[in-house]
Amino acid sequence: MLHQHLSQKQQIKILPQQIQLLNLFHLNTIELEHRIQQELEENPLLEESSAEEEPEADKYNKEVVEDFKDWDEYGYDDMPDYKLEYENYFNSERIPERPIPETTSFRDALKQQFKLLYNEKDAALSDYLIDSLNDAGMLDRELSSIADDLSFRYKRWVETEELENILLKLQELDPAGIGSRNTRECLLLQLQRMNGKRPDVKMAIRILKEHYTDLGSRNMDKIMHCLEIEEDELKIIFQLLGSLKMRPITENAGFFQTSQQIMPDFIVGLNGNKLEVSLYRERSASLHISQSWMENVRTSEKNRHTDKATRQYLRNKLNAAQWFVSAIKQRESTMLKVVRAIVNFQYEYFLEGDIKLIKPMILKNVAEQVGVDISTVSRITCNKYISTPFGTLLLKDVFTEGIINQHGETISNRVIQTAIEEVIEAEDKQKPFTDQQLVAILSQKGFSIARRTVAKYRELLQIPVAQMRALWA
Repeated sequence: MLHQHLSQKQQIKILPQQIQLLNLFHLNTIELEHRIQQELEENPLLEESSAEEEPEADKYNKEVVEDFKDWDEYGYDDMPDYKLEYENYFNSERIPERPIPETTSFRDALKQQFKLLYNEKDAALSDYLIDSLNDAGMLDRELSSIADDLSFRYKRWVETEELENILLKLQELDPAGIGSRNTRECLLLQLQRMNGKRPDVKMAIRILKEHYTDLGSRNMDKIMHCLEIEEDELKIIFQLLGSLKMRPITENAGFFQTSQQIMPDFIVGLNGNKLEVSLYRERSASLHISQSWMENVRTSEKNRHTDKATRQYLRNKLNAAQWFVSAIKQRESTMLKVVRAIVNFQYEYFLEGDIKLIKPMILKNVAEQVGVDISTVSRITCNKYISTPFGTLLLKDVFTEGIINQHGETISNRVIQTAIEEVIEAEDKQKPFTDQQLVAILSQKGFSIARRTVAKYRELLQIPVAQMRALWA
């Protein structure tokens, strides 16, 4: 027997084009260039107009005679030709392009070291293990998980012990600490390469092996009691630990450093006394549909003898090209609206560049002002940079939460963090302020916050506690 039931439910469906548009919002300038080049290669109906010839090029062309010069002045000019050649003369406002230096990544350098020192039979496993290191040169994955991946890749069982032996060999390479699985192991690997007869090195190794938990909880009295050392000796040990690197690959790692260049997505400039926002590069104006291919599509639609699959292919490519151009235009329009709203909200900060002028602002404030969803604002501001008169900023950095001060005004937490940095920088290094003392000092400045909030902001600024600052003074 059949039974019929009525049910009522709400359901939201997102079209594939909407998902692709949201993905375009998330891309920065460099990623968008790659996406456009990929679309140009895949879709023959989409074309990119060539860049217009710069007007400055005419002044380097000897065939072009300037109107304000007569022939005698032009033809018998005493200026030698080599000074007018583009390769030998540069405008003061135009800097010549510099070649990008060739750099070697630390992973390639490690692979070369490993192949020179050890057997080639382990090269495949060592290469995979080196590629599994993060950008800091540390291994943040479990060896058992890596062994499973290798077993599937090479269709043979790879034991965890085998990878453990390769990791030990990898940790003997340069720089010291490479392949460490945590900060403790990174410090130990660096100490083990030092002179083991030095008392401070011996004690530092003992502290990391036996009292690492006490070190993390700042229990200095227990460490001195167990190791039977005085405060002056502990201070020397901490100076040694402070000279070590917390991670093997740092930003100043010489040839291990990969060349990175930040390309801004937006530009904020002063036009008189007003701030103007523009895109770093507007791409919608250079993209268009190929007219010749458009004629082919129209001809195929009219010609009945054309293959049905061919007509469908051309029709799909035409629709995809039209949508892509429209999506790029919508992306640029929405991005400009969002960033202009951000600049208007933080107008004084972008005008002066003083971090103390940042107002509390969250994604919801911008979304309500522009009239878009919060997720759209999040995608547009994610991993985007903005060029300002006082430097290039990460757009996410201007979003801050607020705290109400004693006068009832909402103050950005970035302002409070800056105030904490200034107080700690001006303190007596031999007698640094505790968190409770920082609370009292900030209260005098008009910031009424709790001690745990001060501790939270201090840790975000990577400033150690007062006891540790005193030892490192």
